[in-house]
Amino acid sequence: MNLAKLKPGEKGRITAIGAIGPLKRRLMDMGVLVGEEIKVLKVAPFGDPIEVTVKNYNLSLRKKEAEGIAVEVSR
Repeated sequence: MNLAKLKPGEKGRITAIGAIGPLKRRLMDMGVLVGEEIKVLKVAPFGDPIEVTVKNYNLSLRKKEAEGIAVEVSR
């Protein structure tokens, strides 16, 4: 499952980052790392952008970026 499919309030653990190059580096610099827990706070009406919390920081990601982040849903 990817991050874009999580609904507001759901949590997941990042299992893989499919981005490459500068985008992957930028995500990693923001704390989006394999093994980190990520929570979706809200999703804009058309699904873009997606606001998430990772490492106690709030981030807004484009839907395309979120689709490249594989997560395992936490219960």
